Amino acid sequence: MNNKKNNSKLILTVIFSFVVGGLVTVCLLKWTPILKDVDTSIVKNTSKGPKVYEKSSLATSISKVYDAVVMIQSYKGEEKYSTGTGFVYKANDKHGYIMTNHHVINNCDKVVVVLSNDEEVEAKVVSGDEYLDIAVLTIDKSKVLQTATIASSENIQVGDTVFTVGSPMGYEYRGTVTSGIISGKDRMVSVNVSNSASSDWVMKVLQIDAAINPGNSGGPLLNVNGEVIGVNSMKLVQDEIEGMGFAIPIEIAMAHVDDLENNKKIEWPMLGISMANVDDSANLYSNNIRVDSSIKQGVVVIEITKNTGAAKSDLKPGDVITKLNNIEVKDTAYLRYELYKNKPGDTIELTYIRDGKERKTKITLTKK
Repeated sequence: MNNKKNNSKLILTVIFSFVVGGLVTVCLLKWTPILKDVDTSIVKNTSKGPKVYEKSSLATSISKVYDAVVMIQSYKGEEKYSTGTGFVYKANDKHGYIMTNHHVINNCDKVVVVLSNDEEVEAKVVSGDEYLDIAVLTIDKSKVLQTATIASSENIQVGDTVFTVGSPMGYEYRGTVTSGIISGKDRMVSVNVSNSASSDWVMKVLQIDAAINPGNSGGPLLNVNGEVIGVNSMKLVQDEIEGMGFAIPIEIAMAHVDDLENNKKIEWPMLGISMANVDDSANLYSNNIRVDSSIKQGVVVIEITKNTGAAKSDLKPGDVITKLNNIEVKDTAYLRYELYKNKPGDTIELTYIRDGKERKTKITLTKK
């Protein structure tokens, strides 16, 4: 009799354990992240009915910006000579404002943008700057399909997911989306602005591994929320490099956008010298300047312009500038980068070498 009672208790205990265990398992799956690994889709109600998205998909974020991106076609006369990408970043009662790279529209006679609905609209070039490599265009407000949201690149981290929308290789592939990660921040990349033999400008940029091809220039770099954190630039990509793209942080562009919208020339400060790198032997020789072989980097003063800050300083032709405000400048590109952090009217301090001795002088900058 006791054995029967014990068996009944055992059976009830086992059944109770199964029931409780099942309830605990269901709760864990329902209210913990474990379920996220099992259910890979979400359902959203749209005007066309329910739509299923993958949870890891960027589709929702892409939809927030896709119609704000345009293809840009630049013409000289009747001939198309350049294509790129741009995006509507602002709109008012009259105009939609499009941001792109300066080199995409430089020296053009006419610009036509292709909207995401394939409509072609002539755009007006308001202004641009070659050093920023940023330009602003406008179209009629009635043609704006969507406006992108501007965010910040400051808090993004290496390894964060990003994506781009653009027109690689021209019209046929317009609206192409590529994704990747932030590969590096605050990269210093030398670029050529004036078609000189050496780089004459340095840009601080975001490095990404998302594919950036001809035609992507000027398009938005976006975070996982579909917000603009940068402006892609093919000008920063060398032919021999694969899997590396670069984007201008959006903060740099937005810091000057008011001037560009109002067609104001950005006032870069002028030092008042013509200069060459210490390794530019041909230029130095033609100007009868010799630099001590022990000096491996720096900027050589070739000539001083009259009525400038440099003309009122202690600088002379042949001096080798090594620092600006105590920050090393290894060549002309880095000198301009540090110089352009200042404004006309600011006073800077230069460190330079003359006759083997380090000296310093102060210069008040004038307008370029």
